[in-house]
Amino acid sequence: MRNFCVVVGAGLAGATAARILAEAGERVLVVEKLQHVAGHAYDEFNDDGMLIHIYGPHIFHTNNSNVFKFLSRFTEWHFYQHKVLSYVDGMLVPFPINRDTISQLFGLKISTNDVEKFLRREVENSEFKKPPENFEDVIISQIGRRLYEKFFMNYTRKQWNREPKELSAEVAKRIPIRSNRDGRYFSDRYQGLPKFGYTKMIEKMLDHSQISVLTNCDYFEIAEELKAKLVVYTGPLDEYFKNVYGKLEYRSLKFVFETYEREYYQPVGVVNYPNDYDWTRITEFKHLTGQKSDKTTICYEYPLEQGEPYYVVMSEKNMYKREQYMKEILKLEKTKEFLFIGRLAEYKYYNMDQVVARALEKISGWLKGV
Repeated sequence: MRNFCVVVGAGLAGATAARILAEAGERVLVVEKLQHVAGHAYDEFNDDGMLIHIYGPHIFHTNNSNVFKFLSRFTEWHFYQHKVLSYVDGMLVPFPINRDTISQLFGLKISTNDVEKFLRREVENSEFKKPPENFEDVIISQIGRRLYEKFFMNYTRKQWNREPKELSAEVAKRIPIRSNRDGRYFSDRYQGLPKFGYTKMIEKMLDHSQISVLTNCDYFEIAEELKAKLVVYTGPLDEYFKNVYGKLEYRSLKFVFETYEREYYQPVGVVNYPNDYDWTRITEFKHLTGQKSDKTTICYEYPLEQGEPYYVVMSEKNMYKREQYMKEILKLEKTKEFLFIGRLAEYKYYNMDQVVARALEKISGWLKGV
């Protein structure tokens, strides 16, 4: 008898789905391949007592009050306004590009009112396809070639191991550019990190009498034994369908952590390195978490071709494969016995709040029979 639901993956998407189902009276089994819950948001204290994000920095930000209220049931917050600097031309300059960035780089004394005029001139003196067809075109159409080359061209080559022209224009939609002096990376209404870490928050989300969690277990090894009324899948899209339309590409990362006997290593939480060195950025976690210590831990990020999947690669070839897989998803979801939610399962870039919103929306719809 099919009297329970299976959630594949214990990250944000899976934990949200499991909690909503459990609160609606459903019995839920969460199956997680990793040895821990929280997915790529997993954090822990290292041997030096520093709270670090094992899979790279995660900063929560949203304008969605429903998502914020939902997560606030399971955590208090350390409110934090994220700031990023970029190491360009031997200087640490504000990123996203704003008035101060332009003033520092070009030695100009310009007002915030003049920033848009400056960028307009930069764009007019640059060549790109109109309308923009790819990542490179989109960025140049906003800031011109000079700033594109300083901040985006080589960073993109490092991050994706391909020419920016090969990436979809959609990738560039996530990049903020400002004409004022706002040095924050995000401008959302709600910003911060769970006060006691993402792992603790997700453990609380999964702490319900109707939820059982099985870690260190590959769903596909036990799938045939599980006769569930609903399967909520949050893992890699192509893996579910046994790569029938070909493997989808993901970019991975290598993280190298170092601890120093000093209060701080760098002036902000994240410093990007678009042109120098093999790493793309350095994160210093104390800035993010607000932790007080005489020590500090930093993390170097090195892009990899293979490994744990982090970023979908928005190339024309991958987007075509995704379309084929999404048609299969539609067929399965119409049966009301399957839901595919999240970055990996939908092969789509989502911020954390978007993942939670997507899970709330799809699970609520299923419960209502929509």
